[in-house]
Amino acid sequence: MQRSAPRLTRILAAAAVPVMLVVAGCSSDSGSDGDGAAKTGGAKATASATASATPSPTPTVEPAKFAKLPSACKAIAARTTSALVPKAKNENGTAAPSTDLSHRAGCSWNGLEDQGVKGSQYRWLDVSFYRYDSEVSLGSGQARAQENFAKELGKIQATTGAKTLSTASVAGIGDEAKMVTYTVNKTGEDFPYASIVARTGNVLVLLSYNGAGYAGAPAPRAKTIVEGATTAAKEAVASVTAANK
Repeated sequence: MQRSAPRLTRILAAAAVPVMLVVAGCSSDSGSDGDGAAKTGGAKATASATASATPSPTPTVEPAKFAKLPSACKAIAARTTSALVPKAKNENGTAAPSTDLSHRAGCSWNGLEDQGVKGSQYRWLDVSFYRYDSEVSLGSGQARAQENFAKELGKIQATTGAKTLSTASVAGIGDEAKMVTYTVNKTGEDFPYASIVARTGNVLVLLSYNGAGYAGAPAPRAKTIVEGATTAAKEAVASVTAANK
Protein backbone atom coordinates (compact mmCIF):
# COMPACT_ATOMS: atom_id res chain seq x y z
CA MET A 1 0.00 0.00 0.00
CA GLN A 2 2.82 2.37 0.73
CA ARG A 3 4.39 1.68 -2.74
CA SER A 4 1.13 2.22 -4.64
CA ALA A 5 0.52 5.59 -3.17
CA PRO A 6 3.26 7.47 -5.07
CA ARG A 7 2.29 5.70 -8.26
CA LEU A 8 -1.33 6.75 -7.82
CA THR A 9 -0.21 10.30 -7.26
CA ARG A 10 1.81 10.32 -10.50
CA ILE A 11 -1.16 8.93 -12.48
CA LEU A 12 -3.51 11.57 -11.11
CA ALA A 13 -1.01 14.28 -11.90
CA ALA A 14 -0.57 13.05 -15.45
CA ALA A 15 -4.31 12.88 -15.97
CA ALA A 16 -4.72 16.42 -14.72
CA VAL A 17 -2.37 17.97 -17.32
CA PRO A 18 -4.65 17.69 -20.41
CA VAL A 19 -7.53 19.12 -18.45
CA MET A 20 -5.55 22.18 -17.54
CA LEU A 21 -4.41 22.59 -21.16
CA VAL A 22 -7.98 22.45 -22.38
CA VAL A 23 -9.08 25.01 -19.82
CA ALA A 24 -6.21 27.24 -20.75
CA GLY A 25 -7.05 26.89 -24.41
CA CYS A 26 -10.67 27.83 -23.85
CA SER A 27 -9.59 30.76 -21.78
CA SER A 28 -7.31 31.91 -24.59
CA ASP A 29 -10.04 31.63 -27.24
CA SER A 30 -12.47 33.47 -25.02
CA GLY A 31 -9.97 36.26 -24.53
CA SER A 32 -9.49 36.58 -28.31
CA ASP A 33 -13.23 36.95 -28.90
CA GLY A 34 -13.41 39.54 -26.17
CA ASP A 35 -10.67 41.61 -27.81
CA GLY A 36 -12.53 41.49 -31.16
CA ALA A 37 -15.76 42.58 -29.55
CA ALA A 38 -13.96 45.36 -27.76
CA LYS A 39 -12.36 46.51 -31.00
CA THR A 40 -15.69 46.39 -32.86
CA GLY A 41 -17.41 48.27 -30.06
CA GLY A 42 -14.63 50.86 -30.07
CA ALA A 43 -14.97 51.37 -33.82
CA LYS A 44 -18.71 51.86 -33.49
CA ALA A 45 -18.23 54.34 -30.68
CA THR A 46 -15.67 56.26 -32.75
CA ALA A 47 -17.99 56.35 -35.77
CA SER A 48 -20.86 57.51 -33.56
CA ALA A 49 -18.71 60.22 -32.02
CA THR A 50 -17.59 61.37 -35.47
CA ALA A 51 -21.18 61.50 -36.71
CA SER A 52 -22.35 63.46 -33.69
CA ALA A 53 -19.42 65.85 -34.07
CA THR A 54 -20.40 66.73 -37.67
CA PRO A 55 -22.14 70.16 -37.55
CA SER A 56 -25.66 70.55 -38.96
CA PRO A 57 -25.90 72.72 -42.07
CA THR A 58 -26.75 76.34 -41.30
CA PRO A 59 -30.15 77.40 -42.77
CA THR A 60 -29.79 79.91 -45.60
CA VAL A 61 -32.14 82.29 -47.39
CA GLU A 62 -31.92 84.18 -50.68
CA PRO A 63 -30.36 87.63 -50.11
CA ALA A 64 -32.62 90.66 -50.52
CA LYS A 65 -32.09 92.46 -53.82
CA PHE A 66 -32.36 96.03 -52.53
CA ALA A 67 -30.91 97.43 -49.30
CA LYS A 68 -32.26 101.00 -49.53
CA LEU A 69 -35.34 102.98 -50.48
CA PRO A 70 -35.32 106.18 -52.52
CA SER A 71 -36.30 109.54 -51.11
CA ALA A 72 -40.06 109.26 -51.62
CA CYS A 73 -40.70 112.91 -52.49
CA LYS A 74 -37.96 112.79 -55.15
CA ALA A 75 -38.90 109.39 -56.56
CA ILE A 76 -41.15 111.00 -59.18
CA ALA A 77 -39.74 113.77 -61.35
CA ALA A 78 -40.86 117.31 -60.54
CA ARG A 79 -42.05 117.84 -64.12
CA THR A 80 -44.31 114.78 -63.74
CA THR A 81 -45.82 115.79 -60.41
CA SER A 82 -46.44 119.35 -61.62
CA ALA A 83 -48.21 118.03 -64.72
CA LEU A 84 -50.34 115.56 -62.78
CA VAL A 85 -51.11 117.92 -59.87
CA PRO A 86 -51.23 121.52 -61.13
CA LYS A 87 -51.16 124.15 -58.39
CA ALA A 88 -50.07 121.63 -55.75
CA LYS A 89 -50.13 123.00 -52.20
CA ASN A 90 -46.57 121.79 -51.79
CA GLU A 91 -44.73 121.37 -55.08
CA ASN A 92 -42.03 119.33 -53.35
CA GLY A 93 -44.57 116.93 -51.91
CA THR A 94 -45.55 116.14 -48.33
CA ALA A 95 -43.59 113.27 -46.81
CA ALA A 96 -45.53 110.59 -44.95
CA PRO A 97 -44.48 110.02 -41.33
CA SER A 98 -42.14 107.05 -40.86
CA THR A 99 -40.03 105.75 -38.00
CA ASP A 100 -37.77 103.77 -40.36
CA LEU A 101 -37.19 105.30 -43.79
CA SER A 102 -35.08 102.33 -44.86
CA HIS A 103 -38.18 100.12 -44.76
CA ARG A 104 -41.15 102.45 -45.24
CA ALA A 105 -41.50 105.83 -46.95
CA GLY A 106 -44.16 107.84 -48.74
CA CYS A 107 -45.06 111.18 -50.25
CA SER A 108 -48.18 112.91 -51.58
CA TRP A 109 -49.18 115.89 -53.68
CA ASN A 110 -52.61 117.52 -53.87
CA GLY A 111 -53.94 120.75 -55.28
CA LEU A 112 -56.94 122.62 -56.67
CA GLU A 113 -56.49 124.45 -59.96
CA ASP A 114 -58.94 127.32 -60.37
CA GLN A 115 -59.99 127.65 -64.00
CA GLY A 116 -62.26 130.67 -63.52
CA VAL A 117 -65.68 130.33 -65.13
CA LYS A 118 -64.74 126.78 -66.16
CA GLY A 119 -64.68 125.69 -62.56
CA SER A 120 -61.82 123.99 -60.71
CA GLN A 121 -59.88 120.80 -61.10
CA TYR A 122 -58.70 118.85 -58.07
CA ARG A 123 -55.94 116.23 -58.21
CA TRP A 124 -54.30 113.92 -55.69
CA LEU A 125 -51.17 111.78 -56.18
CA ASP A 126 -49.45 109.65 -53.57
CA VAL A 127 -46.72 107.01 -53.56
CA SER A 128 -45.54 104.59 -50.86
CA PHE A 129 -42.53 102.28 -50.66
CA TYR A 130 -42.16 99.15 -48.53
CA ARG A 131 -38.91 97.18 -48.34
CA TYR A 132 -38.62 93.65 -46.93
CA ASP A 133 -35.43 92.07 -45.60
CA SER A 134 -34.49 88.42 -46.01
CA GLU A 135 -34.79 86.50 -42.74
CA VAL A 136 -34.39 82.76 -42.15
CA SER A 137 -37.50 82.66 -39.96
CA LEU A 138 -39.64 84.69 -42.39
CA GLY A 139 -38.23 83.88 -45.83
CA SER A 140 -36.51 85.89 -48.52
CA GLY A 141 -37.26 89.56 -49.03
CA GLN A 142 -38.55 88.80 -52.52
CA ALA A 143 -40.97 86.15 -51.23
CA ARG A 144 -42.20 88.45 -48.46
CA ALA A 145 -42.77 91.25 -50.98
CA GLN A 146 -44.74 88.87 -53.20
CA GLU A 147 -46.90 87.85 -50.27
CA ASN A 148 -47.63 91.45 -49.33
CA PHE A 149 -48.24 92.34 -52.98
CA ALA A 150 -51.35 90.15 -52.85
CA LYS A 151 -52.42 91.61 -49.50
CA GLU A 152 -52.11 95.24 -50.64
CA LEU A 153 -53.94 94.49 -53.86
CA GLY A 154 -56.75 92.92 -51.86
CA LYS A 155 -57.06 96.01 -49.68
CA ILE A 156 -57.51 98.25 -52.71
CA GLN A 157 -60.04 95.88 -54.26
CA ALA A 158 -62.02 96.07 -51.01
CA THR A 159 -62.26 99.91 -51.08
CA THR A 160 -65.50 101.02 -49.48
CA GLY A 161 -67.92 102.64 -51.90
CA ALA A 162 -65.90 101.71 -55.01
CA LYS A 163 -67.94 101.53 -58.21
CA THR A 164 -67.10 100.02 -61.59
CA LEU A 165 -64.00 98.42 -60.05
CA SER A 166 -61.65 96.63 -62.44
CA THR A 167 -58.22 94.99 -62.02
CA ALA A 168 -55.65 94.40 -64.75
CA SER A 169 -51.97 93.51 -65.03
CA VAL A 170 -49.61 96.26 -66.18
CA ALA A 171 -46.57 95.42 -68.28
CA GLY A 172 -43.25 97.22 -68.03
CA ILE A 173 -43.41 98.18 -64.36
CA GLY A 174 -41.02 96.22 -62.13
CA ASP A 175 -41.21 92.45 -61.77
CA GLU A 176 -44.99 92.52 -61.54
CA ALA A 177 -47.67 95.18 -61.37
CA LYS A 178 -51.44 95.42 -61.27
CA MET A 179 -53.74 98.40 -61.61
CA VAL A 180 -57.13 98.79 -59.99
CA THR A 181 -59.48 101.39 -61.47
CA TYR A 182 -62.70 102.50 -59.84
CA THR A 183 -64.86 105.51 -58.99
CA VAL A 184 -65.75 106.83 -55.55
CA ASN A 185 -68.28 109.56 -54.85
CA LYS A 186 -66.98 112.13 -52.36
CA THR A 187 -68.15 115.65 -51.52
CA GLY A 188 -70.92 115.17 -54.06
CA GLU A 189 -68.53 114.51 -56.95
CA ASP A 190 -67.28 111.35 -58.65
CA PHE A 191 -63.55 110.76 -58.27
CA PRO A 192 -62.01 108.39 -60.82
CA TYR A 193 -59.10 106.44 -59.27
CA ALA A 194 -56.17 104.51 -60.68
CA SER A 195 -54.20 102.60 -58.03
CA ILE A 196 -51.11 100.57 -58.91
CA VAL A 197 -49.39 97.90 -56.83
CA ALA A 198 -45.94 97.10 -58.21
CA ARG A 199 -43.09 94.91 -57.01
CA THR A 200 -39.43 95.20 -57.89
CA GLY A 201 -37.30 92.62 -56.08
CA ASN A 202 -37.98 92.93 -52.36
CA VAL A 203 -39.67 96.35 -52.61
CA LEU A 204 -43.36 97.16 -53.04
CA VAL A 205 -44.44 100.42 -54.65
CA LEU A 206 -48.02 101.57 -54.11
CA LEU A 207 -49.22 104.53 -56.18
CA SER A 208 -52.63 106.16 -56.38
CA TYR A 209 -53.84 108.99 -58.60
CA ASN A 210 -57.32 110.51 -58.60
CA GLY A 211 -59.19 113.75 -59.21
CA ALA A 212 -62.51 115.53 -59.60
CA GLY A 213 -64.09 118.59 -61.20
CA TYR A 214 -65.73 121.28 -59.08
CA ALA A 215 -67.98 124.28 -59.73
CA GLY A 216 -69.19 122.98 -63.05
CA ALA A 217 -65.86 121.59 -64.24
CA PRO A 218 -66.08 118.09 -65.75
CA ALA A 219 -64.59 115.11 -63.95
CA PRO A 220 -61.23 114.01 -65.38
CA ARG A 221 -61.44 111.23 -67.93
CA ALA A 222 -60.59 107.77 -66.62
CA LYS A 223 -58.04 107.40 -69.42
CA THR A 224 -56.21 110.53 -68.28
CA ILE A 225 -56.04 109.24 -64.71
CA VAL A 226 -54.78 105.82 -65.85
CA GLU A 227 -52.07 107.30 -68.06
CA GLY A 228 -50.92 109.65 -65.31
CA ALA A 229 -50.74 106.85 -62.74
CA THR A 230 -48.79 104.62 -65.14
CA THR A 231 -46.20 107.30 -65.88
CA ALA A 232 -45.68 108.10 -62.19
CA ALA A 233 -45.48 104.41 -61.20
CA LYS A 234 -42.77 103.69 -63.78
CA GLU A 235 -40.67 106.54 -62.42
CA ALA A 236 -41.21 105.47 -58.81
CA VAL A 237 -40.15 101.87 -59.51
CA ALA A 238 -37.10 103.02 -61.48
CA SER A 239 -36.06 105.20 -58.53
CA VAL A 240 -35.63 102.07 -56.37
CA THR A 241 -32.94 100.70 -58.70
CA ALA A 242 -31.30 104.11 -58.94
CA ALA A 243 -31.14 104.44 -55.15
CA ASN A 244 -29.25 101.14 -54.85
CA LYS A 245 -26.52 101.77 -57.43
